[in-house]
Amino acid sequence: MEKFDAIIIGSGQAGNPLASKLAAKGLKTAIIEKRALGGTCINDGCTPTKAMIACAKVAEAIRNSQRWGISVDHSSMEIDLPFIVHRKNEIVQNFRNSILRGFDNKPEIKLFMGTAAFSGLKKVMINKLDGGNVEIEADKIFINTGATTIIPDIPGIDTVPFLTSTTILDQMEVPEELIVLGGSYIGLELGQLYHRLGSNVTIVEPGIHLMSREDEDVAATVKKFLETEGLDIHLSAHPDSISYDNGTISLNIIAGNTRKTITGTHLLVATGRKPQSAGLQLSKTNVTTDDHGFIQVNDFLETTCPGIYALGDVKPGPAFTHMSYNDHLIVYHNIFENKHESIRTRPIPYCMFTDPQLGRIGLSEKEAVQAGYPIKVAKLGMNKVARAIETGLTTGFMKAIVHAATDKILGAAVIGDQGGEIMSMLQLAMAGDITARQLSQMIFAHPLYAESLNNLFLTLEK
Repeated sequence: MEKFDAIIIGSGQAGNPLASKLAAKGLKTAIIEKRALGGTCINDGCTPTKAMIACAKVAEAIRNSQRWGISVDHSSMEIDLPFIVHRKNEIVQNFRNSILRGFDNKPEIKLFMGTAAFSGLKKVMINKLDGGNVEIEADKIFINTGATTIIPDIPGIDTVPFLTSTTILDQMEVPEELIVLGGSYIGLELGQLYHRLGSNVTIVEPGIHLMSREDEDVAATVKKFLETEGLDIHLSAHPDSISYDNGTISLNIIAGNTRKTITGTHLLVATGRKPQSAGLQLSKTNVTTDDHGFIQVNDFLETTCPGIYALGDVKPGPAFTHMSYNDHLIVYHNIFENKHESIRTRPIPYCMFTDPQLGRIGLSEKEAVQAGYPIKVAKLGMNKVARAIETGLTTGFMKAIVHAATDKILGAAVIGDQGGEIMSMLQLAMAGDITARQLSQMIFAHPLYAESLNNLFLTLEK
C-alpha cells in the first residue's frame, strides 16, 4: 500500500487546482480520475457547450442579418455540424492538455487513471483503466466526483435511445425533431443551441414556469424570447409514457385534464443531475449522505468523517463550476492558512448562456420577500438601454432587489446581451457595499451596458 499525504478523488474544478496547491506545499498527493481530466465543466458542460453555442449564434446572426441592413442568401447557408463538433473537441482537448501540463514537473503529484472506492476509513482502492488494482491511503481525502444526469422513471424510457447533455454534444447530424425533457438551464441552453443549428425543438417542463427557482417575470421573459425564436414550449406538462417505433419517439404528456402526444426523432433528457457517490463505498468510512446521495458536509466542507472533505457537485448546494473552484480555496485556506472561511455566507453568481443571457446574483424577489426583507425593486427594460438600442439587441431587462432601509443591493437578475457581465458589476457592488443611490450617480464610460446601471437605480427615485 502506498502512503500519501492527500488523496483527491476526481479531477474536477476543485480537485485540479487543489492538487497543485498541495504539491506546492510539498505534500505527496494522489489524484484519481476515471474518465478525462477536467470534470464536467471541461468535458461535458461549460467548455463544449459554450464553444458550440458560439457557432449557433453566428448562424442565427446570418439568418437575421437583414435586421442590420445586411443581405445574405440564406438558402446557401449550410450547418457543418462535424466541423462544429471537431472545433469543440479541439478546445476541450486543449483544456485537458493544459491541466496535464500543470501537473508536469510536480513530482509530488501522482495521477491515477481509474475508478476509486473506499476500502477502509482512510484507504482507497483504485481499479486502474490500464488494468490491475492499487490501494493507497492518506490522512486527508478530498472527494470531487461531481454529478451525472438523472434519468426520470417514465414508463417506456428504457426502450428509447435518448440523449443526455453529454452524449448529444457528439452527434454528427442535427436532430430533425428534438424533444427536450426539462425546462431549466441545461435544457434551455441546449434547446436553443440545436434549434439554431436547424432542429425543430419542443421543450417539456412539468413546472408551472421555466426555471423553477427564478422569479416569474424572469421565467416569462425567457419563455417569450425562446418562443419568438421558434421553440415550442409546454408547461405543466407531466410525462406519462414514452415509446419508440421506426425512428419516431412518442412522448405522452398530461397537462391538466388534457392528454397529448409529442413526437420527435430525438429525445434529450435534461431533468436534473444526481451526485456520483454511489460507487464510492462510503459505508466503509464514517462519511454519510442525504436521501439523494449528496455527501453531507459542514460549513467548512468537511464530511462526517474528520479529514475527509467533499467539494463540488457531489455535495448539496449550487452545482456551478465557479462554486466548485471556490470550494478548493475554502478548504485550502482553512487547513493551511488557519482561516475560518465558510460556504454559508459566500455569494452565488451564475449565468444561463441562452441568447440573450440570464445573469443572476444574490436573492431573487420572491426569496427576499420570503426572507422578510423590506425591499424596493429597480427594473429597467433593455429597450431603454442606449447600448442595447444601438446594437439592436433590446430583448430582456435589468432587475435589482434593494433593501428599503439600507439601500444595499440584495440581488439582481439581468436578461440581455452580456447579461452575465452586467450581473458581475452588481456582484462587485454588493461585495463593496455600494448602495443603489451611489450606483445611480456613478460615472461609467458611455455607451457601455454598465452605464445603464445609472438609469436602473434612478427608477427608484421616481
